[in-house]
Amino acid sequence: MTLALICFIVVCALELFLWLPSLWRWHKLLANLLGLLVTVSSALLFGFFPTVWAGILVFFSAYRVINLLRVAEGNSQADYMFTVARRSSFWLISIQIGMALLAAAHNLLGLGVLPYLYLLAGLQLVMAVILYASTRRHLKTSQPPVIEEAYADRDLPSLTVAIPARNETEDLQQCLESLVASTYPKLEILVLDDCSQSRRTTEIIRDFAQQGVRFVAGEAPPEEWVAKNYAYQQLTKQASGELLLFCGVDTRFEPDSLRVLVETLLTKKKTMLCVIPHNRRQRGSLQSLLVQPGRYAWELALPRRWLERPPVLSTCWLITAAALHAAGGFKAVSRSHSPESHFARFTARTSDGYSFVQSSAQIGLSSLKGFSDQRATAIRTRYPQLHRRVELVGVVSLIEAASLLAPFGLVIYSVVVENWPLLAVNLVISILLAIVYGRIVTLTYRSLVIWSILVAPFAVLYDIGLLNYSMWQYEFGEVIWKGRNVCIPVMRVIPNLPKRNQ
Repeated sequence: MTLALICFIVVCALELFLWLPSLWRWHKLLANLLGLLVTVSSALLFGFFPTVWAGILVFFSAYRVINLLRVAEGNSQADYMFTVARRSSFWLISIQIGMALLAAAHNLLGLGVLPYLYLLAGLQLVMAVILYASTRRHLKTSQPPVIEEAYADRDLPSLTVAIPARNETEDLQQCLESLVASTYPKLEILVLDDCSQSRRTTEIIRDFAQQGVRFVAGEAPPEEWVAKNYAYQQLTKQASGELLLFCGVDTRFEPDSLRVLVETLLTKKKTMLCVIPHNRRQRGSLQSLLVQPGRYAWELALPRRWLERPPVLSTCWLITAAALHAAGGFKAVSRSHSPESHFARFTARTSDGYSFVQSSAQIGLSSLKGFSDQRATAIRTRYPQLHRRVELVGVVSLIEAASLLAPFGLVIYSVVVENWPLLAVNLVISILLAIVYGRIVTLTYRSLVIWSILVAPFAVLYDIGLLNYSMWQYEFGEVIWKGRNVCIPVMRVIPNLPKRNQ
């Protein structure tokens, strides 16, 4: 065991030498060699010392190997990769050193496994209570207000609905049909054809020209822009409304939806509104209970007030043109995969101007996004939400597994070893987590799905897998969105080269 530990420490030290500028010229060769050494030394350590502590060390070693592989792959500029990979390497090795110190303290104290299980159960219980309380609070505060004041048509602000479309057919047709039936008096509908490969998208938009829909010919996005954000930027330039509503083609509106949304914004005295739609597809299937409710869980279950990151969704959001421009417009978020998060934080800080609202029977906003589209959206956004940092993927995966997945496993373990106090605590935790997920599934589909409470552990496992798959695709594969590979790294350009000395 001592030899295995020494090998592991030596390999950690060798990896740190990789980040010396003098050795970086051979970074691809060294990264491949170090990846092999990390794998072998971690396997030896766990083989000679098969404990939970060693398992955690091996777990983070896997992310060290991924970090080294992306250096060897060389998909990004060398100077950029040096900065981000070095940071990930330092963080991952630091985490492993922390785990090793905890393991050493455990050996010195001579404690068995039971005290740690009780400590873990206590932490899990605190986490479950926080998630339950946060979900309950968000479900309550996101209820739309009762609109008591009647707004005359002349008192309503002008509204622009802005929709980017690329290679869309039936969804775009149905979305526009629902919009042109709107009763809103001061309405402008803009649809941008984002360089569609199919002419059918352009034809659908122009078919609605007689009903007030304006066609905007999109331009190819510059390298420093995410395509969707550049489409939003072009739509914003064409918009004339005092309010702007951004939505996807899978969104459906009732005739009074836009009016109720604007009146809700005015009643709540906000400058930005984000709507949780009613999802109308695949409510009864297992796969429907995994991705979309899991996406909502990230927004509703976390104590976002503590994090100062309000919950957001990209399906449909409404903002005043003044607030959008004050926040820097889409130029301020050109590379962000969830630009609405930036505007939500800005408006929340500015006179409490942000609100997250559930769609109701009066609002009548729904989404027809199917499982494959939901999954594609999750793959596109999950890794960028963690700033494309390998170490954060490892930490979040471990926290999810330890706090949201382990309680269900510990219920079975407690029964096997006949530890009834531990069983009672983990049963309470599992029930709280199941209730939280069941309530979020009910919100997603606006109806009770009884067996959704049994899906919670599988949803957590699926979410962990989806996060790691998103990371893998961004680093070593392709993330195709609307026919574009969105994971191509941005090439940083030096606008003015220094003059050569004469």
